[in-house]
Amino acid sequence: MAELHNDTIEARARQLVEEFALFDDWMEKYEYLIELGKSLPPLEPEYKTEAFRIHGCQSQVWIRPEFRDGRVYFKGDSDALITKGLVALLIRVLSGQPPEAIVNARLDFLDEIGLKAHLSPTRKNGLAAMIEQIRRYAQAYLQASRN
Repeated sequence: MAELHNDTIEARARQLVEEFALFDDWMEKYEYLIELGKSLPPLEPEYKTEAFRIHGCQSQVWIRPEFRDGRVYFKGDSDALITKGLVALLIRVLSGQPPEAIVNARLDFLDEIGLKAHLSPTRKNGLAAMIEQIRRYAQAYLQASRN
């Protein structure tokens, strides 16, 4: 996916809500979520380490941040298809954004899509853990850029 700088978190989130609205039932939405995950470029093996692992997820999840040109870019992976789709959603919306925008992002699109209502409790916890870690990375870059 091209890294766009001129689109906002809100615009990307709105696009995802529109894409998910095209599907009538949750099986189709899950299939689309899995397809999004499959479209993620593989994370290099050297980043599939404890340092980048997201704790609180039932499956293995890794998210690697990179800060360049005042923006935070994320790469991620998971050993579970639906979870990898969740990683793909977060990366699509948040990667390439300024750290302050990530820290302050309202991720209401997850509710609008209906994900929170249709995820198992363990997946909800994992999604929350991913969001929390992404925000921690962004906060750290924000602090470092101010010093």
